[in-house]
Amino acid sequence: MKLSEFQFAVEHEFGAGYGAVVVTDLSLAGVGGRTAREALAAGVPARTVWLALCDAADVPEERRHGAGRPAPGDAGSHRAG
Repeated sequence: MKLSEFQFAVEHEFGAGYGAVVVTDLSLAGVGGRTAREALAAGVPARTVWLALCDAADVPEERRHGAGRPAPGDAGSHRAG
């Protein structure tokens, strides 16, 4: 997962405003108690951070894998519904 895919997945799952808060403020056990922003800055792979964020925020399994990539025909669409 690229950083841009991580950012897309966060915005798609949480929305732009709340996504920014989650990335900055939520401590993630899966990356040593760091926030997503801290973990990414420390070089933790974006996929690892995404999965840790999903665990911490109880994102359903079916929305975790393949996240960050728009579905075919979704060009430019960053939020569902």
